[in-house]
Amino acid sequence: MRNLHLWIAAIWAVSLGTLGLFVVPMLFAHLPTPALAGNMAAKLFSVQTMVSVTCAVVLLLLLRSDKRDVGVTVAQSSTVYVLAGALLALLVELGVAPRIVARDNLALWHAVGSAMYLAQWLCACVVFGKLLGEHSTSG
Repeated sequence: MRNLHLWIAAIWAVSLGTLGLFVVPMLFAHLPTPALAGNMAAKLFSVQTMVSVTCAVVLLLLLRSDKRDVGVTVAQSSTVYVLAGALLALLVELGVAPRIVARDNLALWHAVGSAMYLAQWLCACVVFGKLLGEHSTSG
């Protein structure tokens, strides 16, 4: 249980990377039409939003309660990235994704959504890196 925060951060970062770098490109490569691949990708990204927000909430709770294990400085700086990542996930889901699904200025909103997804993944990677660094120096 002492390393739970590290595992949650890893799940968050790896799930984002796996979906964005492997699963969605495979959908577009192997499904018969881009529309079918896009619809499936939209559903998967919605599930990923739930995974991201759940990981963020659990991390926030763990970082708040485990400051002795993680270190106050790491907990505080990680919290900023956890909040940013969760906010990005919700903004993509609630603000950008509906515009992509509606095909409203598709190129623009796809680019915005992709940039925000990348930023979310980077936030998760930073959190994982901070927690891993603290774990390796304390452990």
